[in-house]
Parts: sequence; structure tokens; C-alpha cells
Amino acid sequence: MSATVSMLRSAPRTAVRSYSSSSQPQRKVTILGAAGGIGQPLSLLMKLNPLVSSLSLYDIAGTPGVAADVSHVNTLAQVSGFAGEEQLGKALEGSDLVIIPAGVPRKPGMTRDDLFNINAGIVKSLSAAIAKFCPNALVNMISNPVNSTVPIAAEVFKKAGMFDEKKLFGVTTLDVVRAKTFYAGKANVEASEVDVPVVGGHAGITILPLFSQVTLKSKTLLDEEIKALTKRTQDGGTEVVEAKAGKGSATLSMAYAGAIFADACLKGLNGAPDVVECSFVQSSVTELPFFASKVRLGKNGVEEVLGLGPLSDYEKQGLQSLIPELKASIEKGIKFAKES
Repeated sequence: MSATVSMLRSAPRTAVRSYSSSSQPQRKVTILGAAGGIGQPLSLLMKLNPLVSSLSLYDIAGTPGVAADVSHVNTLAQVSGFAGEEQLGKALEGSDLVIIPAGVPRKPGMTRDDLFNINAGIVKSLSAAIAKFCPNALVNMISNPVNSTVPIAAEVFKKAGMFDEKKLFGVTTLDVVRAKTFYAGKANVEASEVDVPVVGGHAGITILPLFSQVTLKSKTLLDEEIKALTKRTQDGGTEVVEAKAGKGSATLSMAYAGAIFADACLKGLNGAPDVVECSFVQSSVTELPFFASKVRLGKNGVEEVLGLGPLSDYEKQGLQSLIPELKASIEKGIKFAKES
């Protein structure tokens, strides 16, 4: 059973016991875009997390209703809803962790780059508010295209004089979740027992699952099967967009993945040992300034950016192929932040 599934099953019963301990840190989590397709289920999942004492929900509209709804769940996290730009500062003040799923979703035929012009501006303004009202918070960026929105946030933070590369994360956990699920289905093993590192970025061919490093191998998959699994992981978002036939993108699975990564960040802040997840962060693992790989999380955010480990020949080719596209996306974000 995954940690998050276990959390969901036990949270209502254990939350009181968790908070009765004086050693339990008080953690405020703020979700920017809480009334959206990702934001609403993510708000519920964070309400169920026993590490959250205060849950602040913000969006341009609709958030008071979401907050009222979620607040009725019988866990001890106190929920507040904020709507409109004039309440953004109050929503952010005192936050330990800010999660950003704000923005428009992908529609059929729309690439992540098509999202750029809309979501880039949203991320830039929200990042400026974070820099002003909670500069020490960890920031989990979900808004797509992550390959560009993380560099945008970094530039905004640098301009404000408060950039800390240890505290800015692009959430790529959904790629890991998909890789685990797809591999388990093909190899006929329990998905909860599988771990697959996913490196690179968070769009198309920049997503590189390292199936050669899978933790549970019941059988050796054929090269053709590995290639098919890689392609399906890279196209997972498109698969959902097309299946929803214009009525949405990956919202529920993204909320689940976002909750997993947020939980890892909170555990790290609280001093839990050996908390390791993949994330798109400032990195020297490759020649690119940002790159997704395993990171060790701790009280300061990123404690260590881990290397790629041994790669198969197929993965080495994939790494070389993704570099130019990821580089262009990073540079696009930096240029937007500097020029707009």
C-alpha cells in the first residue's frame, strides 16, 4: 500500500492523535488555484494529511465554497478560503509550503507550449506575491509548462532578492506515478512495490523514465516493451486529454501526485530521514540549469540533488535527445520573466 493511500485511509482516525503531540510542528500549506480541476481534489487530499495544521485555499473566485466544503472533513487542519487578488497576501502569510496548480488546463490538440502565454503570466504574478508575503516557503510548481514555469519563478525570486534554489520545485511526480503504474501492469507486479526514477523535464520527450533502475523486477521486459512504456509515460497527459474529449486534462491523477510530493516536502521539513523524490530543480547534474532527478528532501528543502545513476544505452540516447528541447523551454521561461 502506498504511503498516500495509507494516509487517506487512516487520516480521519489518526489526525487527533497526531495533533495531540506537542512535538508535532504546526505547518501551513497554501494552494494557489484551489478552485480548479486539480486544486479541488488536491485541497481534499491535503486536508487529509495529518502533517497539515492550517490549509489556506486561494483562487480568483469560488474558493470560499471549496473551503467550506473541505472544512467539513473531520480532520484537524483548519481551512480558510480566499478569493481575489486583494486577499492573496493574507492567503500566503506564514506559509511553510505553497502549491501552485493555478492556470488553464490542456485541451485536445493543445501542447504544453500552447499553455505558455496564459500560464506564464499567472505564475509570474503569483511568484511575486510569494516573494513578498512568504519568502521562506517551499514552492511546489504544478502549473504547466513546468519546464518553463519553474525558471520563471526563479527569475522573479531573483529579482526580489530572495531566490533559494533549495526551496523551488517543479512537481514531476505524476510522471513517476505513471511510470510505476504502466510498468507494474506490463510486468504483472504490485504497483505499490515498484519505484521508477523519472528524469529530465515534464513534457513529451523531456520525460525520461529510467526503467533500467526499476526496484522490482519480476521479469526482464523486452526492448520493444521498454520503448512502448517510455512512450506511454511521455504521452500520459495526452492520453487523458483525448479520453476526456475536450472536457479536461489530468486532474485527479495530478492532484494525487501533487499530494504525494507535498507530503514528502512536509516530512523533510519535519526532519524525517531519507525522504527522496524526483523533482525538477536547479541542478548541475547536466549542463542545463534545471533538471529533474532524484532529490533528498530535508529541513531546508533540497538537501542533495542526486545523480542519474547507470543508464542503459536506450536511456543515454533519450537523455541526449531531450537536452535541446528542455534547454529551449528553460530559456523561454527565463526570457519571459526578464522581458515581460
